This record gives sequence, C-alpha cells and structure tokens, in this order.
Amino acid sequence: YDALTGQVKLLLTTYFEGVTPNLDTITALPVQGLHVDLVHGKDDVAELHKRLPAEWLLSAGLVNGRNVWRVDLTVKYDQIKDIVGKRELWIASSCSLLHSPIDLSVETRLDPEVKSWFAFALQKCEELALLRDALNSGDTAAITHWSAPIQARRHSTRVHNPAVEKRLAAITARDSQRQSPYEVRAEAQRARFNLPAWPTTTIGSFPQTTEIRGLRLDFKKGNLDANHYRTGIAEHIKQAIVEQERLGLDVLVHGEAERNDMVEYFGEHLDGFVFTQNGWVQSYGSRCVKPPVVIGDVSRPEAITVEWAKYAQSLTDKPVKGMLTGPVTILCWS
Repeated sequence: YDALTGQVKLLLTTYFEGVTPNLDTITALPVQGLHVDLVHGKDDVAELHKRLPAEWLLSAGLVNGRNVWRVDLTVKYDQIKDIVGKRELWIASSCSLLHSPIDLSVETRLDPEVKSWFAFALQKCEELALLRDALNSGDTAAITHWSAPIQARRHSTRVHNPAVEKRLAAITARDSQRQSPYEVRAEAQRARFNLPAWPTTTIGSFPQTTEIRGLRLDFKKGNLDANHYRTGIAEHIKQAIVEQERLGLDVLVHGEAERNDMVEYFGEHLDGFVFTQNGWVQSYGSRCVKPPVVIGDVSRPEAITVEWAKYAQSLTDKPVKGMLTGPVTILCWS
C-alpha cells in the first residue's frame, strides 16, 4: 500500500464475508475507499458509515454476484437509503459477475414465470441502474415493479410442493438408522458376492467418446428418434461390460454412456429443476459448466438409474455396481 500511495486512488475490495471485525486494521491502511459484500457479510451499513473515514468512498455490494436470482430491490433500497448523500457512495454487485451467466435475454425456452425470477450478469447491472435511479430521485415505482416477480415467487406452487413438505414432516431420527449393524451387512455382502480380498473395479464413468456425444447431439436435434438413441446407448454399455470382463475386473460398471453430465443428467429427471440454453459459468481455468437451477422443492417422479443398471447386469454374471450423484453434490453444483 505504501508503494502505491499517491499514484492512484486505492479501493480495498472484499468479497464473500463481512469486514466489521477487521475495521480497525482496514481504516489504518493508506487507501481511499472500501468495497464491502453486503450480501454474504453481516455488516451493518450505518455502522460502516460511522466508522469509515469521512473522506473514504464506500462501495456497497448490494446485488448478489454469485447467483442467478432477481433481487428484491425494495429491500436493498431500505438497506442503503439512510446514508445516501452523507458520503461518497457507490452501489455495486457483491463480487465479480464472473460467477453468473451473461445474459438472460437469450434464454428463449425458459418458462416465462420462472424466467421472471432470474437475473444474469447483464440484468444485475440493470438492477444496479434501477436502484441508483431510485436512490437519487426517491421514486421507488420502478424498483417496486421490478421486485414484484421475486416477491410472488415466495408463494408460487412451482416452489412449494405439498407432497415434499408432507414427506419431510414425516421424517424421524429412526429414518437415518440402518436396519442392521455394519458387521451383519458386511457378512451378508461377502456371502452374496464372494469377492477376493482386494477386488478390482473402476470409478464408474467411461469416456464420453465422439460417437456417444454425436449420438446424443443427433437425438437432441431431432435427427434420431428415442428408440434408435436408446439402442445406441445400450450398445456402448454392452461394449463397456465386454471390455471389463476381458480385463478380468471383479466388480463392473455400466460406464454411464447415457449421462451427459453427472449433475445435469439427474436434474433432468427431477422435479424442481430448470435448465438454461446458455447459462455457462466458469468452473476453473478454461473449463465452463452449465449447471441446472434449483427453483423449488425437489422430488423424483420416477426411477432414474434402475433401467440401465438392470440392463447392464443382464449382460454379465459378475456384480455391476450402481452409481449415482449424491444430493449434496447435486445441490452444490447447481
């Protein structure tokens, strides 16, 4: 900081957490402003205004930069309005918008009601402009209109599924307990499978080859009907079983040829999810992903993995293990 002092104005920027516990250290730094994440942090705006040097700029991160949801701008207006005009103030996203898809307007297949709940990166910039205008003018009509869909979402039947709520209410502590202790289960497994002391297997996912990707693309484009698509997937599963038997593995897998992605595939078979056409976000480096979006209570209307697992098992006398993505992973990757 000392090396940079005097060359440019410095804005200290913090994301994903509050700064109040460290304000004494921060205010001693030779900077001219502070950006705070007021979405994920628990900082009180009035307290920040009081404790920051009067000549400092305060950049208030009011719009969530990490999600796809439209914000209730009336809430944000009430959060910041009392310090407007009392110091140099910016309003901003809570963090970089690289965590959000770029533009909601190019999503042409989303249900209109669901689409009205979303805001991607460009729309989050529009939210900031609407909030700025309201704070400068005192006219809240535009932000009230903008916020109406997200307020309506709180009571939407797309979000609240009575059947899911009923099942959740019926859960007891006993439901998390296995019927038999591990020792009993292990003995039953040894008797059933008769595996060697160190059985060989694989993680489960075989390569999504050019042939498999081409098959799936043709199916999505309508160039291939469902029967021919399923026949093609079945052939790739058969090839995976044959190769594992040739290699002498003890516990086989079906290879997951039918799954486009370990999360998206399951989301497509669950109620409570929606999918975008272009909702890409960075995972790491140059790798981007298009996560499903959880919009409401999640339920499974029918079996997802049983059919392909039964088919794979029918091809061999060796055990074929079942594989699915767990709920925590699906939630964290959505």
